[in-house]
Amino acid sequence: MMDNRNKPFVLVRGAGDIATGVIQKLLHSGMDVIACETAHPSAIRRYVALCEAVYEGRWQVEDIIGIKALDLDDCKRILTLNHKEKKIEKTYQMPIIIDSQLELLKQEKPDILIDAILAKKNLGTQMDMAFGTIALGPGFSAGKDVKIVIETMRGHDLGRLIFEGPAMQNTGTPGIIAGYGKERVIHSPATGAFYGIHKITDMVDKGEIIGKIGDVQVTASISGIIRGMIRDGYMVSQGFKIVDIDPRHEQKKNCFTISDKARTIGGAALEAVMILLGTMNLKSDNTIKK
Repeated sequence: MMDNRNKPFVLVRGAGDIATGVIQKLLHSGMDVIACETAHPSAIRRYVALCEAVYEGRWQVEDIIGIKALDLDDCKRILTLNHKEKKIEKTYQMPIIIDSQLELLKQEKPDILIDAILAKKNLGTQMDMAFGTIALGPGFSAGKDVKIVIETMRGHDLGRLIFEGPAMQNTGTPGIIAGYGKERVIHSPATGAFYGIHKITDMVDKGEIIGKIGDVQVTASISGIIRGMIRDGYMVSQGFKIVDIDPRHEQKKNCFTISDKARTIGGAALEAVMILLGTMNLKSDNTIKK
């Protein structure tokens, strides 16, 4: 068990931009959260993805500071920093540990495990990994892989909790924003290391060169603001998602804040966690810890 027994312990697989929205809601609600990441995260919306801490050591998104942790003891040390600060308006510090295979589970079983990788398939999450298990988006079936699945498709059902069966199938086309769908996302035209000529927050015109992979130019598919771009030097394969352009020409500050979609899914994840913790209470004589 975690050292602070009054706080539910939630393990989140992934710390990309959507996972960051989930993590923020959980931390605001007084839970202990650890995120497990790969050694080379590929988040596009890097400025609002806590997984950047894997590269930078520390990374802040709004009031959440992700800190790269070495092991479980280091994770616990980081989490105790939140226990000391009592005021409502504060920053929250949380550990990001490189552990794509969830070796951490051999040392500590969480109350809740949330698969927030958004890989469009199940990369190994199982029902018995925690008392309560939750997964975001397609590739999972509630009642089989996890207890609750959360719908991630933009539209009427975004954030809906699914207690039986799968989320909507992946269409391969991003949600429509300002009339644009697949045009918003640029995929790598070649295999190699990507280097940006432009950066996140830059305004670009359709057809403008925004980066290169070797001698191959990457051009803007539409006009708008670059709100996501893979890290310089990241090795990509042909077809790999590398750039996200927002056609709404919104203020640059929006590149640094959690999106409406991430906040909606984060709220849904918090609801799912509370439902599962409530069930846990009933099964353990009103004591959260087993």
